[in-house]
Amino acid sequence: MLRLGAVVLRVSDVDRAGAFWSEALGLERHPDNADFLLPRGPVPATRLHLDRRDRTHLDLWADDAADREVQVARLVALGARRVAWDYPEDADFVVLADPDDNLFCVVG
Repeated sequence: MLRLGAVVLRVSDVDRAGAFWSEALGLERHPDNADFLLPRGPVPATRLHLDRRDRTHLDLWADDAADREVQVARLVALGARRVAWDYPEDADFVVLADPDDNLFCVVG
């Protein structure tokens, strides 16, 4: 049986991206290959969301709407930026871009 082993992001600077995503997600750099970021502790199950309209991106889940706003502020302080987006009226997510302009959502 196969399992989702990694999400691959194209980046222009591995060190900058590694620093951003390590802090954003509480990951650590692999001791033998800094291109890989590993979880600390047990690995939670990752959902693969199939969608006909959306482009490939990460969905980061916050605990609730209040935590979502805290996490968005933290990620922006780390170097992410808010992206202008046409949000639905009942949106439970915020669209951000990492320092390499990879889009991702914070949902909560």
